[in-house]
Amino acid sequence: MGDRGSAAVLMVAMAGVVAVVGMGSASVGLLLSVREVAATAAEAASLAAAVATYPPASSGAPVVVASEMAEQNGAQLESCRCAVDSSLRVRRVTVVTAAITEVPLFGTVVIKGSATAEFDPAAWAGHPAAS
Repeated sequence: MGDRGSAAVLMVAMAGVVAVVGMGSASVGLLLSVREVAATAAEAASLAAAVATYPPASSGAPVVVASEMAEQNGAQLESCRCAVDSSLRVRRVTVVTAAITEVPLFGTVVIKGSATAEFDPAAWAGHPAAS
């Protein structure tokens, strides 16, 4: 007679375990998804900013172009190493973006992404590559 109701307690415990595992799996999936958003936004922003560093190829400042591209891809621009250069030298741009999300049980989480892009204005202008 001492075992009466033990199955109900076991079922409640199992339901709790399933709920915790499910919530954890959903949180991990959300974090992975937001990581991809941050990375994609950084890649798009760096590519856009790299072209914008050469004034004849762009109508906007590199930082502004990078910020707009990051926002269009669901993130915010954190930093942009993207100086304007009127020469035909190859240049590199590095961008860091941040995507913010709410994760159940953990609260607000900021995930950053970074990317570097290279732009060759001489190739863009149709000049032969330097050897």
